[in-house]
Amino acid sequence: MELARGVDRRNRGLTMHVNKVQSVRTLALVARDLGKDKDWLADLTLDMEPEDGLIWVYDPQHEGGTMAFTEYGVENLLNLIDIHRSRPK
Repeated sequence: MELARGVDRRNRGLTMHVNKVQSVRTLALVARDLGKDKDWLADLTLDMEPEDGLIWVYDPQHEGGTMAFTEYGVENLLNLIDIHRSRPK
């Protein structure tokens, strides 16, 4: 957790960095909602980074990780889909 000096007198001059991501959606859920193939979408995300809204979620059923997207990540993915569609075939 990162702390930074601030001017807020209520907390004695300290402010806390708060992660603004409140939820994520897995690749499978996004693919289902968009009516797209999960593997095709995964290929589109090869150059996405955490800064683009792509994160990995780990749990006992998915020890290798599950791709997930913040809302910003879904927006970026939609932009990648549009770019892909606009390319000549």
